[in-house]
Amino acid sequence: MTTPIRPKDRDAVTQSLRAGVVPRTGQHLIQVGRTREIETLVTDIERIADGGSGFRVVIGEYGAGKTFFLNLVRAVALEKKLVVANADLNPDRRLHASGGQARSLYAELMRNLSTRTKPEGGALAGIVEKFIATSKTEAKASNTSTEAVLRQKLEQLTELVNGYDFADVIAAYCRGFEDGNEQLKSDAIRWLRGEFTTKTEARQALGVRTIVDDAAMYDQLKLMARFIRLSGFAGLLVSLDELVNLYKLANTQARNANYEQILRILNDSLQGTAVGLGFVLGGTPEFLLDTRRGLYSYPALQSRLAQNTFASGGLVDFSGPVVRLSSLTPEDFYVLLQKVRHVYAFGDEAKYLLPDQGIFSFMEHCSNRIGDAYFRTPRTTITHFVNLLAVLEQNPGTDWTALLGGLEISADTAGAADLAIDEDEDLASFKL
Repeated sequence: MTTPIRPKDRDAVTQSLRAGVVPRTGQHLIQVGRTREIETLVTDIERIADGGSGFRVVIGEYGAGKTFFLNLVRAVALEKKLVVANADLNPDRRLHASGGQARSLYAELMRNLSTRTKPEGGALAGIVEKFIATSKTEAKASNTSTEAVLRQKLEQLTELVNGYDFADVIAAYCRGFEDGNEQLKSDAIRWLRGEFTTKTEARQALGVRTIVDDAAMYDQLKLMARFIRLSGFAGLLVSLDELVNLYKLANTQARNANYEQILRILNDSLQGTAVGLGFVLGGTPEFLLDTRRGLYSYPALQSRLAQNTFASGGLVDFSGPVVRLSSLTPEDFYVLLQKVRHVYAFGDEAKYLLPDQGIFSFMEHCSNRIGDAYFRTPRTTITHFVNLLAVLEQNPGTDWTALLGGLEISADTAGAADLAIDEDEDLASFKL
């Protein structure tokens, strides 16, 4: 007996797929293939939870499932009691900058901080309060003040950049928590989120002399990872998508400064100096391989990210920092379409709008129109499939064979190369 799918979960998945974006929830309902890649990232997550570090660059074509894969890894990390911070890079959010873009990225990561109980983000205040509650319990048991216990626990953070001020801010939140001072609590959270823009403002509000600025962004993430472990969580996983925006930077100096920051993160991860902190970066093949503007244009990164020369002819090596998303096989894609059909029918086989033969016919139609690329970059094809199911649902009695016979993929997706559309462009639509 199959488990019925709630309308809320069904709509969350189908509406996202139809719009060509990744569902925030319910990824497990449509996950297929890529077992080895997922196992590799699970191993990373377990290493981070054990106090280690991790670094992976996930490479795939536009529409090949990078964002879906990152969201799946995020869900696994939450189940393993890690805290997850995720953000998309854009012209206003970078790893390195001098005009506030790096601080903006840090602020976005902190806003999106997620735990298992708050998977949609906004978990920072809850993490701080969990730390304070634990300190209160220990203070009561040892008959000392909460702030004394808190300071003692945070002592190990003072060796890091901004460590002293970080401890002062947590202590300020604790005072606000005990005194019912909401303004003090709010100011402390603002500082932790990197939302103060001037040191004067931070000093007036909290009595600290530093703020999270562009230069301190990565150091602050290392500090936050340590604090998260002190709060009782396993570690911090930072998921960054759309790194192709770094590749698009016209200024060579700015681009290299960002690549240098990636090199620093990679070195820290490989050497194990970033305790309980992992990074998963999503990008396109040109972002990695282009020797003029991509990561390979930076020699130190090229040597560290180069593919294992022995992993050829069907052999794989998942131990390196780069995970290349393999194409879905036609068999995987058939299972994927079956799962989409199952979700669309609320998990009830009696409500299937298309028989198995219809899925075969749809795949054959796609293969004839656009070649093998239909299952290599599945986003556009899945959008067409959901559109087909929508027409069948809203027009009872419609013959699916007639629809597939007259269905045309628009010119924008007529060739394999054209399938690699930009994330921000409108998805090509099909016409009946």
